[in-house]
Amino acid sequence: MLIRVGSRGSRLAVTQAELAVARLRRPGVEIALVPITTAGDRDRTKPFGEIGSRGVFVKELEEGLLEGRIDVAVHSAKDMTSTDVAGLVVGAYPAREDPRDALCGADAIRPGMRIGTASIRRRSQLLALEPSLSIEPMRGNIDTRLRKRGERGLDAIVLAACGLDRLGLGSEIGHRFEPEELLPEAGQGALALQVRAGEEELVAVADDPETRRRVEAERACVAAIGGGCLSPVAAHHDGDLLTALVAAEDGAWVERRSGDDPGALASELVALATARGAPAAPA
Repeated sequence: MLIRVGSRGSRLAVTQAELAVARLRRPGVEIALVPITTAGDRDRTKPFGEIGSRGVFVKELEEGLLEGRIDVAVHSAKDMTSTDVAGLVVGAYPAREDPRDALCGADAIRPGMRIGTASIRRRSQLLALEPSLSIEPMRGNIDTRLRKRGERGLDAIVLAACGLDRLGLGSEIGHRFEPEELLPEAGQGALALQVRAGEEELVAVADDPETRRRVEAERACVAAIGGGCLSPVAAHHDGDLLTALVAAEDGAWVERRSGDDPGALASELVALATARGAPAAPA
């Protein structure tokens, strides 16, 4: 049996696809990697919001699945939209790696620092930690962003720790933010192996039930919050409790709550954000 595994073509994406492939190998199974370019790869300059926000790194892979050009799509779970596309499911979440955000170029946040990130989630929480920071937009793959930090004279940049670890670049990390400091993106640190509905058996061997439980709770909470307000949002399950937040883009306020029920948590946060004057999501 041949399984065609689709992946973005960046060094990190290929590394992640190879990690997935290692979990899928078994007697009688042949695997072929199929590189696919996404909208987020084609346009490396515009802010994510201008090219589609969440989903800019997954849409073309999902189309490949629906059109039968690939059998499995390997995603960073944090890049996926909060709800599944009709006809597609996440057949496996391999065991999660470090979900934290990482500060590269410094070992701590200090007043007045210039920090690069394209994420409004990171921007809002960084400014809540230290309002005097200058947050500058920065896009590109990991190697590009590490290089741009020096070229632009930035004090630091913020990246996902798991990506640096997977590329053997953990030495670039000066500080790993605990979730109490910067709450991670839903799904951060996890890979998602997406397949056509009914073909979950292709990847079932790679599924880690505990990672699935946590990531699906995070995604459900973010989906519910996203249906109510347009504030920056984050969600992370530590194994005991699900924590989620909404915030002002400028960090002027952050509302953070923990609980067991993703829907109830989302409803509470949407109400808090609305009371703060956050714009409502379009119906």
